[in-house]
Amino acid sequence: MIMIAVLKGDIIASRKLKEQDKWLVPLQSLLNQWGKTPKQWEVVWGDFFQVEISNPEEALQKALMIKALIRNIEPVDKKKKSSTIDVRMAIGIGEKTYAGKRISESNGPAFVYAGEQFSSLKKEKNTLAVKTPWQEFDQEINLYLKLAGTFMNRWSISSAELMGIILRDPGITQEEIGKKLGIKQSGVSGRWNRANADEILTIIQVFRNKIKKRLL
Repeated sequence: MIMIAVLKGDIIASRKLKEQDKWLVPLQSLLNQWGKTPKQWEVVWGDFFQVEISNPEEALQKALMIKALIRNIEPVDKKKKSSTIDVRMAIGIGEKTYAGKRISESNGPAFVYAGEQFSSLKKEKNTLAVKTPWQEFDQEINLYLKLAGTFMNRWSISSAELMGIILRDPGITQEEIGKKLGIKQSGVSGRWNRANADEILTIIQVFRNKIKKRLL
């Protein structure tokens, strides 16, 4: 049986935005790059979304791309440097036993794990966690994600914009980022450090390596 990843999430404080299209249109555009709706992804009940990721190794990087995108949405209060909204996500990794016409109809351990982990996020006051068949893996990765949450949940608009660029192209240089943003390399370096980009890229790599070993 093939292992997949399922990402379940919702937008925190979405109702504070009068114009829902500000986050909905960019999110749908991103998800469209990864697959087709409604078989591989859906946005339902206003601010809840679900995504199927065929390669589990990519799950964390894609979750963080969504995080960066949402944290880059302009705040209601223009004086603030951080977005009004945020995102809460659970990653489930496991088998898919039934493929429905819509992702909401599909089933299997990956979907169950994502649902169970998503239910516990609010209770734990957490915004990102993973659940897999491997308990040790979950404990280790979830510790990293909880620690990373202490700075990711505070990303400013500029930090989120930078992380969005890095996560789309992890090999990009600071000089190339500077050209994209129209700022000097020293400015990129400052943003890079404030966003804790090195730490994020390290966690993604650890996640990839450990998933790869489990799936061998």
